[in-house]
Amino acid sequence: MIRLAIAEDHQALIDGIQLLLQYEENIEIVGFANNGEDLLEIVRKKQPNMVLTDIRMPKIDGIAATKIIKKEFPQTKVIAFTMFDQTDALQQMVAAGASGYLLKNASLTDVKNAIEKVAQGETFFDNHLDLSKLEEESSRTQTAVLSKSETEILKLIGQGKTSNEIADIRFCSVSTVETHRKNMIKKLNLQGKGELLRYALESKYDFK
Repeated sequence: MIRLAIAEDHQALIDGIQLLLQYEENIEIVGFANNGEDLLEIVRKKQPNMVLTDIRMPKIDGIAATKIIKKEFPQTKVIAFTMFDQTDALQQMVAAGASGYLLKNASLTDVKNAIEKVAQGETFFDNHLDLSKLEEESSRTQTAVLSKSETEILKLIGQGKTSNEIADIRFCSVSTVETHRKNMIKKLNLQGKGELLRYALESKYDFK
């Protein structure tokens, strides 16, 4: 059962969503809020597993509210529902923990689809969004989880260097290189050396 809380200050949108979902057996709307503080109160009291929230709200905005929700209730899924199609707003919501991003001119069918897909563990982004910059930001974020040494070794792996060659280049032991390889495989959730090489070749790393 999807237990949904909605933060939105336009009553017409609330009415439309209610009409759309009222006969859905797997979706229950547990509360509405017109500002971020009320949303957090609903989430803490009702503990919904899905939140549909505007970004621009009084008292606490949707980005800050999403961060708090994801910190206190990590399993709760959040979808942004907003007029803002700017990349920075999208990036901030995703960084805060949102799994979906819908524009308010989306059809009610898209709203329903987004709720269902996100509930299943997928992501959902409005078709009118430019996701290219989001993907670039994601690549930079992934790079940040690696240490400087790991990033430098990954660059050499991408150049086709063996562990022995990397050890010579970096003036370290082969075992040190192998340890870095194992750590990178673990950090990046990869399956082995072959996948690490593929990742090094295909990822959009910034090695400058």
